[in-house]
Amino acid sequence: GNQKATHLENSQGKKSQHAEEAIFYMNCRAAYLTVFKSSLENIKSKEQLSLVLQQAGRNPSQKSINKYWTSQTTSLNFDDFCAILKKEKPATKNELLEAFGKIDTDKAGYIPHDELYKILTTRGDKMTWEEVATITKQADFNCSGKLDYNKFCELYLSTREQCCKAARDRLEVDPRLRQQQFGNQTENSSQGITQPVSKPSPRISRKTDHKLAKGDSRAPSRPSSAQGGKASTSTTVTVGASTSRSTKLILEPDTMKEWQCAQSKGCFYLEEDGEIISHKYRLHLPQRSAVCVTIKPLNIPQAEGKSCRWLSVDTALFILKENETQENLQLVSFTELQNKEMFGWRGELGSGIYWLLPFTTGCRLRKVKTQIPGEAKLVWRDEDGELALTEEFRAALLDIFETIDLDGNGLLSMEEYNFFELRTSGEKCDQEAWAVCKENFEMKKNELTRQGFLDLNLMEANDRDGDPWDLWVTLLSLGYNKALEMTEACPFVIDICAERCKPRIKAISLEAGGSQLSRALCRSVVDKGEAKVLDGSENIIIHTHKSGSRITSVIENKSENRVIIHVNNEQSKNCLNNRGLTVFAVELAPKSMMVRFFHCLANFRENQVTSFYFPFV
Repeated sequence: GNQKATHLENSQGKKSQHAEEAIFYMNCRAAYLTVFKSSLENIKSKEQLSLVLQQAGRNPSQKSINKYWTSQTTSLNFDDFCAILKKEKPATKNELLEAFGKIDTDKAGYIPHDELYKILTTRGDKMTWEEVATITKQADFNCSGKLDYNKFCELYLSTREQCCKAARDRLEVDPRLRQQQFGNQTENSSQGITQPVSKPSPRISRKTDHKLAKGDSRAPSRPSSAQGGKASTSTTVTVGASTSRSTKLILEPDTMKEWQCAQSKGCFYLEEDGEIISHKYRLHLPQRSAVCVTIKPLNIPQAEGKSCRWLSVDTALFILKENETQENLQLVSFTELQNKEMFGWRGELGSGIYWLLPFTTGCRLRKVKTQIPGEAKLVWRDEDGELALTEEFRAALLDIFETIDLDGNGLLSMEEYNFFELRTSGEKCDQEAWAVCKENFEMKKNELTRQGFLDLNLMEANDRDGDPWDLWVTLLSLGYNKALEMTEACPFVIDICAERCKPRIKAISLEAGGSQLSRALCRSVVDKGEAKVLDGSENIIIHTHKSGSRITSVIENKSENRVIIHVNNEQSKNCLNNRGLTVFAVELAPKSMMVRFFHCLANFRENQVTSFYFPFV
């Protein structure tokens, strides 16, 4: 009886999750189609991104917009939009009241219009006088010249809900839009739709002999582009952890001992919303040469009892050739060869500028809830009452120094320190700020020493009279937990060796991979992987590339029509997809492709398999 009850609860929980996901994607689509004619249209500018987010009930700041629309972004698709909405939660009434409360220091419940004008036109995302006047005119409830911000918050929230409801209503009454719904479909969510017929397909990996996983028979909605009489079909794709060809990286040190080398360190950082950012690099080769490129986690010795989780993080490096512009980058190759934790590539490169884009699947670098027995102590006072750094905190700072010293010369240049500041405070270190550092902390050859870095953090503690708040902000942003363990970051080291010239490598940014990395990832899988035509449609192809630590799949739509593919990963093992869902749907534009799965297979047993289920229309 208890087992049945538990099974029933689990089943109901899954149905509830599916229903919530269906509602989420319906709301995403409703908002998107308020701005665009089709979900196949791309967002082409920051202004469009801001507008479509507002239609979804968000009120993004310019800082938030810049996080998703970087200098390298040219467009975002509907799938990107859904991912952004998962990260950007709508503001609650309490959050709005708290923000207004910081202005209303007297706690009167009102803010004079002239004070509101001054604040909104001079701080943050500055508004114009006309925009503020529109707000005060609509929200001057008692014509007193003051803003009753409690009533204003109620007006704002009700207006937001009305806009979202209007978008959903439009989606519901328009037959053309209703036919294109997607996301997770609950079992009874669609009526009068042909049920898909399960039909097993041949395996991608012909050398494995595993049984196919059973598919889900939920019915997807049929898009308007589908033929009226054509039923849905479904297929299960099964892949094993083994690979049919050797990917062993052999460095052959005897043949490379005369080669000239360059090295740079960097780091993957896990954001609060689960996104991963990292350094990006520019490589210069003055002439054509045989080259060896490797990347691996940086081994920083930890104190006894401290975990080194990042050493198991899978890493990769994509090599792109810069042509006329930075936007016009061409994939050359990626580090598919492996030797333990090191991934590498060997080949011939012509002279010129190359971009190196680090990548990790996120299978190993992800949010994990752990119990921490107690918060580490960062500072203490000596017998004279002077503040000092604890030994444990000093050790952590020296590890941080080792990580952010990208060129490994034992000193921090202004450029290296700037990356540290951008990560920990969001502010750039300009010449004026660097001059202040030179005046107060130990420097050598215009670069900050280890002691200078320790003293800088001690000064920060002194500025707050021993309060470690700012120090913890720094540590948490660099991936440390309250036990001073690095759990949400992975430092790495890149080595470049060239036979006939001296390579030069330089870190140029610290940001998410963006569209360039996505395109490179797709192209690498298509070029190097195995292709499997989806049963029932010769124009839908699953490309799968296998390596020692991961399997990556790309779905390609070669047809002239858009296609909706429902994906069920519930029976997969060690499977992580970049939507964060086990059951979801994706829409592919004509002649397009997208990456949907990353699988970390390092701990696979021989009898374990990874399987995907693709019902599609």
